[in-house]
Amino acid sequence: MTQELNDGLPAREAALALIDAALSRRGGLDEAASTNAFRYLEPRERAFARALAMAALRHLGPIDRALSAKLSKEPPPRVRNLLRLGATQAFFLEVPAFAAVATSVELAAANKTSRPFKGLVNAVLRGLLRDGPPVADPETLAPPWLYARWVGAFGAETAQAIAGQIVREPSTDLSLKPDADSAALAQALEGEILAGGTLRTARRGDVSAWPGFDDGTWWVQDAAAAIPARLLDVRAGETALDLCAAPGGKTLQLAAAGAATVAVDRSAARLKRVDENLARLGLTAEVVAADAGAWEDTRQFDAVLLDAPCSATGTFRRHPDVLWAARPGDVASLAAVQARLLDSAADRLKPGGRLVYCVCSLEPEEGEAQVEAFLARRPDMALSPIEAEEGGAPAASLTSRGTLRLLPHQREGGQDGFFAARFVRR
Repeated sequence: MTQELNDGLPAREAALALIDAALSRRGGLDEAASTNAFRYLEPRERAFARALAMAALRHLGPIDRALSAKLSKEPPPRVRNLLRLGATQAFFLEVPAFAAVATSVELAAANKTSRPFKGLVNAVLRGLLRDGPPVADPETLAPPWLYARWVGAFGAETAQAIAGQIVREPSTDLSLKPDADSAALAQALEGEILAGGTLRTARRGDVSAWPGFDDGTWWVQDAAAAIPARLLDVRAGETALDLCAAPGGKTLQLAAAGAATVAVDRSAARLKRVDENLARLGLTAEVVAADAGAWEDTRQFDAVLLDAPCSATGTFRRHPDVLWAARPGDVASLAAVQARLLDSAADRLKPGGRLVYCVCSLEPEEGEAQVEAFLARRPDMALSPIEAEEGGAPAASLTSRGTLRLLPHQREGGQDGFFAARFVRR
């Protein structure tokens, strides 16, 4: 039995690195998952490490609340994370209690920082097990400052519904090429077709082995993230510009619709994924590595899509680390970036052209307030109201101004939180 526990230590050590990276810096989890130390694990170990880290992040609020009741003073970060992962295994991953405790103590003993605390790890985890699973009230699932913002923006009942999505593992959503046989794919992937054409499946595992992947008939894209490009309604022969394009789901939508598409993003590394997906799907687009706000190109386009950098608080279903990496000051600083990019996007639009602005954020400063400020300083731009259920958006997401405020709980099975607005240039 000891050997069996030791065999699982590399995966748990990797999970420890993932959660440490996720809580210490924005985007840290994805960066840590791309390191050689993680990728060289056996596939089963790699899958367990990621599942453990993600489960810990989904339940972090209640776990930390339970731990705080057991700790008289704050231990080193590694020890806190060992306790988090031990509790996650026992309560949320159906790992036997003795294994959750024993492996956590072993990992504590294996590092000089945590070695003096291995007795504490043993005692605290055993105490948690006696108490039973931590209570997951909605208001404890997100950082207090962020939950308070949701209550202020949407009301207590809606804030509770939003927070309730944090602990739920999402299904996988796929966008299909226009000529794909959606019914056949839905049957092959054991999924369903949602309003707007997204295919949703409960399948898990390596998507590259799924039916239709090698044929280039679909790509992974959340149902909410697919709506903004549909709102542009581009036609064959039109020109389209996708600003801040990586990882490229919306670029693929525009290109698949037949538009002559240009994709711009400041990250050349992230654009490699766009190129790979274009090649797999047999689509073409001009891909440019440049700052979207300072790109020196005088062309004007029939349609422009700006998926602006944002706090990403709406993506917590698939990226729960964003909740804990975000800081209160992020929203204001990102709003200034969004305003600059919006003006740049408008300048690249032909007279009579359409502009869709979107952010995967739940924060009004990055959505509704951004729209009003933009219209106030840009008399050449007018709001083009979105119709109810246009693009496949749930009816409840339509605002009185004709913009979309997509909330995570508004669709059966959930969706990312998004905001979208459409404009025309006078």
